[in-house]
Amino acid sequence: HPGYGMPIGSILATKGVVVPNAVGVDIGCGMCALRTELTEIDTPALKQILGEARKLIPLGFAWHEEAQDAALMPEGHEGLMVVERGYVRALKQIGSLGGGNHFIEIQKGSDGYIWIMIHSGSRNLGYSVAKWYNQAAIRLNERYFSSVTKKMELAFLPIETKEAKDYIKEMNYCIEFALANRKLMMTRMVEAMTRVVGDFEHDEIINKAHNFATWENHFGENVMVHRKGATRAYKDELGMIPGSQGTKSYIVRGLGNEESFRSCSHGAGRRMGRKQAQRELNLEEEIALLEAKGVVHGMRHAKDLDEAVSAYKDIDEVMANQQDLVSVEVELEPLAVLKG
Repeated sequence: HPGYGMPIGSILATKGVVVPNAVGVDIGCGMCALRTELTEIDTPALKQILGEARKLIPLGFAWHEEAQDAALMPEGHEGLMVVERGYVRALKQIGSLGGGNHFIEIQKGSDGYIWIMIHSGSRNLGYSVAKWYNQAAIRLNERYFSSVTKKMELAFLPIETKEAKDYIKEMNYCIEFALANRKLMMTRMVEAMTRVVGDFEHDEIINKAHNFATWENHFGENVMVHRKGATRAYKDELGMIPGSQGTKSYIVRGLGNEESFRSCSHGAGRRMGRKQAQRELNLEEEIALLEAKGVVHGMRHAKDLDEAVSAYKDIDEVMANQQDLVSVEVELEPLAVLKG
C-alpha cells in the first residue's frame, strides 16, 4: 500500500547508494514470535492476562514513567549524532508498543501450542534517524542536480559519503533497539501470563525485522537491499506473516526465491487507508466479526476501525500468492489482542 517514496511491502536493490525512504520511518520495525508449552488458556484467563500486560507495557503513544535499565539497550550509541540525542527518551520508550498497526497477540497454533506474537519498532528513535538522513539526502541530491527530485521522495546517499556511512551506523543501532524493545515486551508478556496461569516453559523467540537495508549478493552482484514492509525469506529461514486481529497468522519457512530477492510479505497489507476505514466501516459489524471468533479485543470506538479486520486484505489470498516464496510451518489463530 502507498508509502513515502516507495510502497509499504516492497524491495529495492541499489548499486552504490542507500535510500532512507526505502527503509521507512520506523527503522527496524518487525515481529517476534514465541511458542509456549501451554496448550489451552480460557477466556477469563486471557482477559486477566491482557489486564496484567497493560500494567507492564505502555501502549500507543505512552512511555514508561521511569527510565528502564540501560543494560537492556544495545551498546554503541556514543558518537551516533541522532541516536545520542534521543537516547534518554529511548530509555523510557524501550519495552513499549507504539501505535498504528503494532500489536501483541496471544494465539493458538496448529501445532497445539499457545504462541505470543509482537509487532513493534524503534519508536521515536528510528523516526528521528529516518527524518534527519532523508533531509540530508534531499540536500545532497539538490546540490548535485540529481534526476531524483524531491517530489519523488526517494532521495539517496552515495555510499562513499560520510552521510551514508553515518546513516547505516545509526540505522543498524535502531534495528538493534527495535529488537531490544520487542524482547523486553516479550519478557513482560511472559511475566503477565505467569501471574495468571503460573510458571511455564517456552522456546527461544523468532525475530524478523521488515524495515531495513543491508548488503547482499543477488544475481552475481553486491547490492544494497532495502526492505520496506517486506521480510527476508532465505532458504529455510523462519519468519512470521500476520493477518489482522481477527484472522490467522503464520510461521513460515523461506524458500530463497531469487526473483523476490529472497523476500516475502510482512503481513496481509492494508485494503483501506486509516481515515477511509474510520469513515466507511461499521463499528458494530467489526466488533461482531471478532466476537464470533471469540477473540478478546479492545475495539470500542470508531477511531479503532483503522485496525479493523475489514481494513486489511484477505490473508488467505495473500498467502496463496506467495507459495513460491515461503512454506507454512504453523497456522496461528488469534485468541486475544492488544493494539497500539
